[in-house]
Amino acid sequence: MKIAFVGKGGSGKTTLSSLFIRRLAAVGLPVLAVDADINQHLGVALGLEEEVAATLPAMGGHLTLIKDYLRGSNPRIATADHMIKTSPPGEGSRLLRVTEDNPVFAACARRTELDDGTVRLLATGPFTTSDLGVACYHSKVGAVELCLNHLVDGRDEYVVVDMTAGSDSFASGMFTRFDMTFLVAEPTRKGVAVYRQYKEYARDYDVALRVVGNKVQDRADLEFLRAEVGDDLLTTVGHSEWVRAAERGRPQRFADLGEADASALAALHIAADDAYGLRDWERYTRQMVHFHLRNAENWGNARTGVDLASQVDPGFVLREPSFHRGAPQPV
Repeated sequence: MKIAFVGKGGSGKTTLSSLFIRRLAAVGLPVLAVDADINQHLGVALGLEEEVAATLPAMGGHLTLIKDYLRGSNPRIATADHMIKTSPPGEGSRLLRVTEDNPVFAACARRTELDDGTVRLLATGPFTTSDLGVACYHSKVGAVELCLNHLVDGRDEYVVVDMTAGSDSFASGMFTRFDMTFLVAEPTRKGVAVYRQYKEYARDYDVALRVVGNKVQDRADLEFLRAEVGDDLLTTVGHSEWVRAAERGRPQRFADLGEADASALAALHIAADDAYGLRDWERYTRQMVHFHLRNAENWGNARTGVDLASQVDPGFVLREPSFHRGAPQPV
């Protein structure tokens, strides 16, 4: 199951995504956590020291390895140089599974010990001074999108992505890669402005979107959010002593999380589980192909020098049953 946390900068999406990851790990579910924000804070929010979090391998720095592995023996992709962030899998491609060991995870993921479990943590890598003036951050998250396009996951396997702030997620097709998108919104006009953008952009792609109100202090805050987002409001979070202690560098055990916070996380878990029941693998694959063809036409063909439309395998549908049947890994 793939879950995204989005919202404007400072809304608290990294904090809430880290709490949701902790909840999943605490009940024994396998979790692949991905920091895809331009400001890389998920590792610290999960309890890593800043110096340790800064040493996490950048997925973008292993892009050639990722492409080589995922390409496998796919005859429609001659070389890894011909792959772009939207290249879809086909016959012969290698697929990723949340719980497996593979060269991609070996190079990019780090096991992170929480007080109630362990998660695998991936990071796109920070925007560095060498990128200034010559790169956009969307080039960093291309490795994440490529991996999501090649990932087969089940209901009780979680991929949780802390996305880049605002509506920048729509610069690629990655916003369609999730079973549920949780938009974290403060009870302010700026807080709900990102919600309106997301709602409008996602409307044509059947994106499941629920709002989590954060920093909600009183009934006026709650009524404001209800008036602005309506039935999309799933739950709210107010002041949290647990979060405040963590921000001061004095983390407590997750089991000591306050009742209101724990209840909000339970609501997120239920909503995510319900959304998975609506997953349509054929639609998921069609959307993948749709954005690949758009990227190919707009810039990919010119950059690679080949017709990237030829990478589309018309008979291939990414789907879960091959995982549960224990089908052999394509090579």
